Amino acid sequence: MLIGKIARSSSHIDYICQVYQPGEVEQVPDPAEYAFGRFVRLAAAESPAVIGIIYDTVLMNPEFGTLGPRLSPAGDLAVFSPDYLNEKVTLVGIVAIGTWGPGGTIEHGVPPLAVRIDTPVESLSPDEVLAFHADGKGGARLGYAPLLLAHGSPLARQLLLRTIEQLEALCPAARPQLRVLRTGLAWRAGVEPLA
Repeated sequence: MLIGKIARSSSHIDYICQVYQPGEVEQVPDPAEYAFGRFVRLAAAESPAVIGIIYDTVLMNPEFGTLGPRLSPAGDLAVFSPDYLNEKVTLVGIVAIGTWGPGGTIEHGVPPLAVRIDTPVESLSPDEVLAFHADGKGGARLGYAPLLLAHGSPLARQLLLRTIEQLEALCPAARPQLRVLRTGLAWRAGVEPLA
């Protein structure tokens, strides 16, 4: 499902997506479609799609904190100011973790090409998430895990833990391998902040 479009980036792998609002698309995305840890596709027509994970949400409301008088009540803006734009938006941070090329070629790691402004962003289905992580032997691979941990977000470990939980549910054959990884990561997430 389409959830939004790329509004800006802060690095080669860190993108901001503006979530679609009523009036922009026929079906407005449900908040579960852009939740923390959700896998997404940044689909560019001319190159392999970039696969990413939503790691942050920012709510923008320019009206918050304006204490001055209002010339028109909110309900009258459509009549008195027809060109008024609703500037309240939801933005989600996406970290790029790989690519999915034509013919199903999947790569984990830093995508070679940057994503363009206004590139559509859509959520991946559970089957697509499983296909992106399949190692060809019935297990799961997380070739982008070092990239996530080095990303610099304070939520990076929690994001990786959430990813592992999703994969445990989708890939029963890989549960023992994923459980070991999750246990070690959970321990580090609990101990390292104390250092």
